[in-house]
Amino acid sequence: MSVFTRIEEAELAAFLAGYPVGALRSFAGIESGIENTNYFVSTAEGEYVLTLFERVDPADLPFFLNLTAFLAEHAIPCAHPVRGMDGEYVGMLHGKEAALVMRLYGRSVVAPSAAQCSVIGEALAQLHVAGAAFAFGEDRPNPRGPRWWKAAAERLAGHLGAEDADILTEELRFQGLYRFADLPRGIIHADLFRDNALFDGDRLTGIIDFYYACTDTWLYDLAITVNDWASEEDGRLDFRRAQALVAAYQRIRPLTSIERGAWPVLLRAAALRFWLSRLTDLHFPRAGELTHTKDPLVFRRILTARRRETPRVRSLWAGLG
Repeated sequence: MSVFTRIEEAELAAFLAGYPVGALRSFAGIESGIENTNYFVSTAEGEYVLTLFERVDPADLPFFLNLTAFLAEHAIPCAHPVRGMDGEYVGMLHGKEAALVMRLYGRSVVAPSAAQCSVIGEALAQLHVAGAAFAFGEDRPNPRGPRWWKAAAERLAGHLGAEDADILTEELRFQGLYRFADLPRGIIHADLFRDNALFDGDRLTGIIDFYYACTDTWLYDLAITVNDWASEEDGRLDFRRAQALVAAYQRIRPLTSIERGAWPVLLRAAALRFWLSRLTDLHFPRAGELTHTKDPLVFRRILTARRRETPRVRSLWAGLG
């Protein structure tokens, strides 16, 4: 269970007194997540999820929470945040920024079917289309973009074996050849993994954890999603699941010819980003009551597979129109 901050019943009850949710009945830590502390909270008025933000810039929280509210109000299945009595979504608990959101029911899928991949592809496209109308101050650039990749790689120097270091150096060189400034862009989730989507059978009940949301290319968001939802254990692309996901996405937002050409590069970029994140968490862990770190080898395998699979990846578009 990833709980970085333990809270006591009395302080939680005092926090909830600032929200129109009734008296506290029970609470329990959530057994997932590596970025923030999360609790299920039950009150006299309903069921909620409480998040204490461990390393999110407080200045970004209004963007995240207003975006989630906007999407929930525009038919995207995500958890609407609860406003406090002061009219704000963000409060303070245990000396940290915190937010309360409506609890969504369902469970994450471990081995998604082609049908579930189709559902998530459609939902991602709907999120991109709806998010195009979101206006909240200035755009939020991707904080885990190419500049961060380079900084993370420099930080990891000396912590990697020779083979990993060579792969990383070559991929950074390769990615540096491309910018894709003309690709369609807008709001992206940037972390739509299987554990950030809830299902009841083949029905999507919720998309959660928008705390990496930002403005970037939509194709990059699609690549992040495909890499997690449609990869085999050895990193190879599962063509059937990938095609189901992309075909469903295209029915809502057809991809341009430029996007199709950029597809193999963006799949590699998405794999690189998460390999670097997991390596950073492995080599520079944070203190917490009980935490877990996700295996960086998963995305090393995906990255090396995507480097071999370019011709096959390009053939994904055959038959999609």
